[in-house]
Amino acid sequence: MTALSYCVVNTNGRDWLVECLAAIERTHPPGVSYELLVLDNASEDGSAEAVREGFPAARLVALERRAGKAENDSRLLREARGTFCLLLNEDTELHEGATRALLDALEGDPQAAAAGAQLLTSAGDPTACAWRLPNAGWAIAGALFFHDSYAVQSRGDTVRRVGWVQSSAMLVRREAAEQVDWLDSDFFVYSDETDFCRRLRDAGWRILFVPQARAVHHDQLSTDPDAMKRRIVEFHRGRDLYFRKHRMPVTRALWRVCWTWAYLVRAAAATVLPRHSPRRYLIHARQQLNPAHGEGLRELAERYNREHADGAAGT
Repeated sequence: MTALSYCVVNTNGRDWLVECLAAIERTHPPGVSYELLVLDNASEDGSAEAVREGFPAARLVALERRAGKAENDSRLLREARGTFCLLLNEDTELHEGATRALLDALEGDPQAAAAGAQLLTSAGDPTACAWRLPNAGWAIAGALFFHDSYAVQSRGDTVRRVGWVQSSAMLVRREAAEQVDWLDSDFFVYSDETDFCRRLRDAGWRILFVPQARAVHHDQLSTDPDAMKRRIVEFHRGRDLYFRKHRMPVTRALWRVCWTWAYLVRAAAATVLPRHSPRRYLIHARQQLNPAHGEGLRELAERYNREHADGAAGT
């Protein structure tokens, strides 16, 4: 029986993907049986070819139509043979010992369904990657500008229980994921792992943060203003869906009021602070106030799929 399935999702990140897969091979703990699954999300940069040529042992799922992160992660989890599945973004690079530490955490706690690594920036600095589940207290903390101290739980040097962890490097007990019916594809990207961890906790499982497991999560965010806007739209759309799905009308209303205020204050401060963008905060404020407004990453993928379907029909 396979102990571990590495599950990597990639969209047009060929160079990052190659580094991610090389790090998997370089850091995999000895004596642990494993398989490598890569889902290429209809990339146009030669990513699938790079996997076929450089990592022939990998099971490659090469999509012709683009789908959301939650749907793609769920597909890999369904196809995986491992007892545990390590979900990774293409821009995640595991450090030595990370996989072993995550396995130790879940093997040592039969009631734990998922374990998240300590993520690092490209410069090697720790970044927030585990949080409380969103609640009214978090909304109020946001309005008072101490949300980090209230909500961030990726602190300390021992394994701890948390609300949710980022799926850029998340080890999942496959049977637990199957029990809650995988990730919810209604979330295109953002808040998908929040919802997943919430449902696991509601089913009686625990979520762990493992600081000994370290992985670089490279910052791929484009400086293109349209790309930034689409990500912000999708971010607020996902969070609003989370509140509606879990029937949290009071928290949803508080979140809208408190965070709209917080973003507007930040926008005003950004007019005098160096290297801050008032426009970015204003877009956040608008989307917080009206999360259904605008086009996000989902619409971009849908447009890509329509254009390529029309092109294929015309040939």
